[in-house]
Amino acid sequence: MPRTQKNDNFIDKSFTVMADLILKLLPTNNKAKKAFVYYRDGMSAQSEGEYAEALENYEEALLLEEDSQDRGFIYYNMALIYASNGEHDKALELYHQALENNPRLPQALNNIAVIYHYQGEKAKEAGDEDGGEALFDQAADYWIRAIRMAPNNYIEAQNWLKTTGRMQVDVFF
Repeated sequence: MPRTQKNDNFIDKSFTVMADLILKLLPTNNKAKKAFVYYRDGMSAQSEGEYAEALENYEEALLLEEDSQDRGFIYYNMALIYASNGEHDKALELYHQALENNPRLPQALNNIAVIYHYQGEKAKEAGDEDGGEALFDQAADYWIRAIRMAPNNYIEAQNWLKTTGRMQVDVFF
């Protein structure tokens, strides 16, 4: 039984019924429909903190999903899990795979920048000034790319770019 059919609350059950109806009506093949069910179950497990179950569902979805944009979202959600568990190298790898499949994901660019910024802070705390600055420069590059795609987002990053002198322009649109 799919995970989303096990939910007990009214909202989740209603969402599941609506999603199932839409899925039945969509003019798509069965493989894509199965991929969506795994993706939906992965999101449900992820939202409940069941990360191992979520990753299993996302892996199954990747085996079936052929649409590159959808694959990008699957990789993005997997990266979120690894990042939240402190596995930054794996998260970076998956964020990059997300962007390879779907280059219009400013949230992936932002999250890559956040990881590089965090690593830069840790390097500086460890006494590696040059390494920290190099990581900050990488963070800046990714934040600039994210802001160019979504100029009204990432205000804290924009402020950081300005205060550190890493912003080349004041307006991104």
